[in-house]
Amino acid sequence: MNGQFRSASGGANLEAMKAQAFDLSPEPALVVNRDGALVAVNEAAERLFGQGLSLLARGRFGAALPTGSALVSLLNRAIEEGAPVRERGVEISLFGHPSFEADGAAAPLGDGSVLLTLHVKGGSLGGERTGAEAAGLRTIVGLGRMLAHEIKNPLMGIRGAAQLLKSGAKAEDAPLAQLIVDETDRVRRLVDRMEAFSDDALPDCQPVNIHQVLDRVKALAANGVADGLSLTDDYDPSLPPAFGDEDQLIQIFLNLVKNAAEAAHSRGDGRGAITVHTAYRHGVRVRASKGQTLRGAPLEIRVQDNGPGVPSHLRESLFQPFVTTKTHGAGLGLALVAKLVAGHGGLIDFESEPGRTTFRVLLPIASQEDVTA
Repeated sequence: MNGQFRSASGGANLEAMKAQAFDLSPEPALVVNRDGALVAVNEAAERLFGQGLSLLARGRFGAALPTGSALVSLLNRAIEEGAPVRERGVEISLFGHPSFEADGAAAPLGDGSVLLTLHVKGGSLGGERTGAEAAGLRTIVGLGRMLAHEIKNPLMGIRGAAQLLKSGAKAEDAPLAQLIVDETDRVRRLVDRMEAFSDDALPDCQPVNIHQVLDRVKALAANGVADGLSLTDDYDPSLPPAFGDEDQLIQIFLNLVKNAAEAAHSRGDGRGAITVHTAYRHGVRVRASKGQTLRGAPLEIRVQDNGPGVPSHLRESLFQPFVTTKTHGAGLGLALVAKLVAGHGGLIDFESEPGRTTFRVLLPIASQEDVTA
């Protein structure tokens, strides 16, 4: 973490223990410096907002709060009194999320920074859904089930036609026909899940070779959305297996590569490029979703493009539903990606500037018990 925690003894071990306590605290905690910038968050805060520190700290924390915010008052009181202060029932509206109620505590750290801790009532961001939101969700679920029913029949026709093409195809064309068969089967499995959609359903996680997933995504993109682009990879071959749902992981990275391809194509100069990187990040931990155990999430996958970048006015709400830069887009792709990543106990964030946009996903690794099960 980036915040400073000073001890009276100045002992390095005590310093490390305090930093670890901050990271492992079950309550969301944030450190705001004297300039109003967010300089550290713990894992519970990242999970609460579904975003990593680099995304949460994109703008000044103070500037993101509405005028007269109770949080601003709480932070100022802690500084003025030089002691911890608390306030119950604080309404919080941050990082593009719907407002929610929490008990807040602020404690000065001695260097002008303040430690802000939140106790979220009900244990979930935003509390209970409003009637309108619940009705909207029911409508979407009902629409999904209706579409699932209508999609299955043409899917079987596509699969059958692909099998016929494969039987009479040249040797070099057979893998493409098989790709159609495999993708049709994957869509069928996704449609089956859509019919049995549950907001609290957990992914069916197994040990997964993340490079096989990414190679599958690259093959799909190279013959579709990324045609005409430079599509390269930079893999760490020593990575252990991820712990995830293979179909959902394909869906996550296919969405990210598709978005990267559209951004790279928009350059219009024939020099669009996408690179997929993988790496192992020691010491990265993420608190898992409900029903899952605490796991490390050191697998880093980055999808980078050289497109024009994400418009500044969309950056804080990019993972929210119906937020899009596309004329005919629905704005659901990244919202779904964020939901699936969170379901895996992972994190997603991004960095963007003209000519370089990188989406980063952190995923848990499979334990030895998972591999031998």
